[in-house]
Amino acid sequence: MKNYLQILHWTPRILGILSIAFISLFVQDSFDKNLTFTEQLSHLFMHLIPTLSLLIIYLIACRRELLGGILFTIIGIGFSPIIFIHNFNMNQSVWKSLYVIALITFPFIISGLLFIMNHIKKNK
Repeated sequence: MKNYLQILHWTPRILGILSIAFISLFVQDSFDKNLTFTEQLSHLFMHLIPTLSLLIIYLIACRRELLGGILFTIIGIGFSPIIFIHNFNMNQSVWKSLYVIALITFPFIISGLLFIMNHIKKNK
């Protein structure tokens, strides 16, 4: 039983870090040879805002699992339609848009639900 609780404890944390690392890969879009150093720096900070926001929520989730789990779940569910519409407008494909949602938002939903489950199991 202790092994199950340890798996339930670490799985949302690892999944959350991996999801945030994946989101931070989009920072590479900020680099362009035609921009000056200060313009590249400002684009870098703009692209890092989602990563920094998610890191703050991750730290909240590690301290207060219920609150962090709810926030992760809300972010995953809330951004799914926005990301779907954006991708559908770009490629006109429902399946590609659903695939992008599965890659970007589902890990946050799953991580949030696992944080909530871990909180419930710890309080029993």
